[in-house]
Amino acid sequence: MANVTFLAIGLVMAGAASLIGMYTMLIGEIDDSLKTSQKALSSTPFTSGGLQQLCTMAGMLQTNDGNKVVAQAFDQDLFLVLDPQGRISTVCEGNVANLGQERRSLAAAMPDPRSLAASGDAATVHSDGNYYRVMVSRLGDGTMVVKGMRLNGVRRAVGHLFIVEVIDSVVLLGLLAMGSLTAARRRLQPLEDMVETASAISEGDLSRRIATASHGSSEVEQLSAALNAMLQQIETALTSSERATAQLRQFLADASHELRTPLASVRGYLQLYEKGMLDPDEKDRALTRVSAEALRMSRLVDELLALARLEDRPALAPRPVDLTQLVRDGVADLAMQQPQRPIALILPGCVEVLGDEAQLRQILGNLLSNVRVHTPADSPVTVEVVRRDEDVLLRITDSGPGLSPQDAARAFDRFFRADPDRARDTGGAGLGMSIVQAAVDAHHGSVRLDTAPGTGLTVHVTLPSARPAELVVESEAVPGR
Repeated sequence: MANVTFLAIGLVMAGAASLIGMYTMLIGEIDDSLKTSQKALSSTPFTSGGLQQLCTMAGMLQTNDGNKVVAQAFDQDLFLVLDPQGRISTVCEGNVANLGQERRSLAAAMPDPRSLAASGDAATVHSDGNYYRVMVSRLGDGTMVVKGMRLNGVRRAVGHLFIVEVIDSVVLLGLLAMGSLTAARRRLQPLEDMVETASAISEGDLSRRIATASHGSSEVEQLSAALNAMLQQIETALTSSERATAQLRQFLADASHELRTPLASVRGYLQLYEKGMLDPDEKDRALTRVSAEALRMSRLVDELLALARLEDRPALAPRPVDLTQLVRDGVADLAMQQPQRPIALILPGCVEVLGDEAQLRQILGNLLSNVRVHTPADSPVTVEVVRRDEDVLLRITDSGPGLSPQDAARAFDRFFRADPDRARDTGGAGLGMSIVQAAVDAHHGSVRLDTAPGTGLTVHVTLPSARPAELVVESEAVPGR
């Protein structure tokens, strides 16, 4: 609406300027013509008598058919003679037919002709509904000659121009109003989409996003992009919060379940012991079971504390640690526990990583413990360290049963066990891989699994490097004992 208003004001001003300019220009042309003719007349030593003779001569020049051609040409404009007192004179009166009444009306309507003659200016006179532009010059004997031109044609032309400009302005304003309304609706459509999207989100549809409008302004597109980014962050935050809440509930349930079984066993054996219902041999077995269950609970609590500390993102004081030496130590422990297992080592020279030695040992120990527990004792395992441009890759490959895609996706979840039936025998609570992932994240590394049922399991651990790669590569096999 503001655009239409401004355009209307501009059109009014432009139209007024054009009308005034056209009228002024036409009047100026008429005034110049009157001044030229009156100047020629005033510069000639005419008197009223000489003017009478000139009019008589003009009346005598006629064609054979009676048309006064010369007279009509002589009197094509208004020509009026006034005496020195300003009254209409009989000089030339009657020589041009049908103009006597018009001359008399013009003479009666004229302002003071003597002041006009003295000033030499032209004036506009209104007489009997007609408009004239007149100029007065004085002859040598005081007689005044009035030369006039009709302005009705000029006024009609200006009036027609005014009508044309009004029509054009109305049409132009109408088109502009329609175009502005259409453009405004198109440009405001993204804002309507934003309102609709906000309503949908308030009703629970968190995945709703604002569609990108190709016809919107750049500011609206930027606003849409910013809102979409904000909505994505909000959805991610809410999803993460819901996932964390679900994980917390699952964690409490799993932790309660893991602690309930050993506590029930301990409580049962103690009750039997207190009531004297156990034989001496059974007492020793009961104390052994109580000690084992207490050790299991202690190990579970230690793992939970370690996982909690790692997830709090502790500030590490990283220092160069020889990863190859840690691998040799871990493999030696595995070979001591399972002498019959073939173990292959692929190690470069000294490869140092930035990290905490205790946590790195825990990562390696948990991974090798999974190999020991979840694969046959005589199946081979390969441990490899690869030095790359920016990091170091620790790769452990076993020949066990592998994991299904569903189990592999949950391998890093707390208390997850792919083979829960063996948990009682091994004492595992399903926190080993969770601790590995948390420790690797604390070192700004990454860990992933490569597995399939029947093809074994490969764990890829990436850690930040401490110095450039060595060129010497060792390949060795650890013999069984």
